[in-house]
Amino acid sequence: MQGNPLFAIFEGLILIFSIVIHEVSHGYMAEKLGDPTARLAGRLTLNPISHIDPLGSVLLPLFTFFTTGTIFGWAKPVPYNPYNLRNGRMGELLVAFAGPLSNLSIAAVFSVLIRIGAAYGTFGDSAIQIFAVVVIVNISLALFNLIPIPPLDGSKILFSLLPLDYSGVRTFLERYSLALIIALLFFWSSISVLALLVFQLFTGIPLS
Repeated sequence: MQGNPLFAIFEGLILIFSIVIHEVSHGYMAEKLGDPTARLAGRLTLNPISHIDPLGSVLLPLFTFFTTGTIFGWAKPVPYNPYNLRNGRMGELLVAFAGPLSNLSIAAVFSVLIRIGAAYGTFGDSAIQIFAVVVIVNISLALFNLIPIPPLDGSKILFSLLPLDYSGVRTFLERYSLALIIALLFFWSSISVLALLVFQLFTGIPLS
């Protein structure tokens, strides 16, 4: 099914809503920690139009589809003001991790449905295939965003944990972030392999 235009549209819809939940989760965590910036900017919404990023939501999905047969990308980051957050740097870490955690949570829920279907025959093959796409898309999204390259969430997590005297690491990553992201795309197959391994761990479905 991969590489099929109809499958790409279906996978794209799952990706869009997974990305939207990812971004809204950042905003809700920031809100819980005292920062209303995302809400005031109108970004605490599940409307995909509010989250479209030209590079991550259009160009990158097209690139990954035509080069790998799958699609992937990101949305426009939800804004937040770190100075409004309670718990200082730990607050920034929690906001950053909220996005990948939301995707891993979605993947976990649909993995449970897959395991129930496999054990009791509760769902048909078509439903299991849909659940499997939801799981792999969300696992891929979480893993990709945990890579410590700006503007991905992994960089914010890293910066929250780094001692202040390692500020040179942050400066380097921010200065060369675009080049590093482009280089990362050429190692997409490695990320895909890792995502498949996590998929097997979650669902119990053996790799083919």
